[in-house]
Amino acid sequence: MAVRKIRNTWYIDIRSDCKRYRLRGPENSKAGAQQYEAVLRRKLARGESIGRKEEIDEDVTFEQFAWQWYNQYVIPNNKYSEQYAKKKILSANLVPFFGRMRLRSINAGHIEQFKAHGVASGVSNKTINNRLTVLRKCLRCAHEWHRIEMPSIKLLKCPPPATDYLTVAECDLLLTSSHGQIREMLLIALRTGMRQGEIRGLQWSSIDWQSRSLVVRHTRCDRNASLTSPKSNRERYIPLDSDLYEMLFRRKQESGYVFTNPDRQNAPYTSHHLLERLEPICAKVGMRKATWHMLRHTFATQLTLKGHSLTVVKELLGHSTITTTMRYSHVPPSALRSAIDSLNPKHIDIGEFGQHMGNKLTLVGEGGLQI
Repeated sequence: MAVRKIRNTWYIDIRSDCKRYRLRGPENSKAGAQQYEAVLRRKLARGESIGRKEEIDEDVTFEQFAWQWYNQYVIPNNKYSEQYAKKKILSANLVPFFGRMRLRSINAGHIEQFKAHGVASGVSNKTINNRLTVLRKCLRCAHEWHRIEMPSIKLLKCPPPATDYLTVAECDLLLTSSHGQIREMLLIALRTGMRQGEIRGLQWSSIDWQSRSLVVRHTRCDRNASLTSPKSNRERYIPLDSDLYEMLFRRKQESGYVFTNPDRQNAPYTSHHLLERLEPICAKVGMRKATWHMLRHTFATQLTLKGHSLTVVKELLGHSTITTTMRYSHVPPSALRSAIDSLNPKHIDIGEFGQHMGNKLTLVGEGGLQI
């Protein structure tokens, strides 16, 4: 063991069982480090684990650790689509900027330079924040694994994400102008709020005919052409209304995909194929361009307009937090207008306003009010 001071911080260097540990003393002083060294000596003499993380080499660069983090954390813990997105951000943005820097030397100033470089290059604040989110998780793992000091990372301010939804009339136009499996998929999107990948990955075995419900346990991933768990990583149950139940029951099967593409030898649909089917329908009826995810927004909006609580909408959509659900529920301008007009005396029923049922007031000519 040895006690040493590195950049104004006292450490204890330990080698035990062919492993090296560099531990920061609980008190940042030489005496405190020496006392901590004595404690660690007694633990090792008793055969106890010192329970601290192995310190990383001083000269390890961000690039070296970033790819180690990708292999040891991202691949085991993230879905394929997330792995792809993080790998792209690492290789195209983070490694070119931070790659040669020593991992321990990265500080808040470097991160602000990275943000400024992105802004000067015309990159949107949202895209910069996506990159910073990956960087923050990478450096947080460095902190947890190797006690690397975690620099402050502040995200840029962004406007709320733009969301859109269809009116009831637009929904009717889509359904009356479509047919076959595409119409079925449109209807199930509008009546269940399922994500596009969840609809494409829906299995016949996931439908409970007795309880008239389905369980969302899969999503179809285009990148590796396989079924994975839903975005929330948990199953959720959605009741089927009479239209959906009858529609699915008419071609009930025991197993396999519920929706398959007849133009592709009945292979599962891809997101690209679905978009190719939806765009011509919108053009045919002279409707603005719609997306499949817009149908999910529409589902949430219509539920909230009918007075259902956000907690119920959250469970049906499969969100982990209600904050996300609030972004998917909208109040149309007509509802806002109705609320404002309700306060205008010209729209108020004087005989009802502010009175209990047993204490109504009625107008009687010029003689005033009669109880």
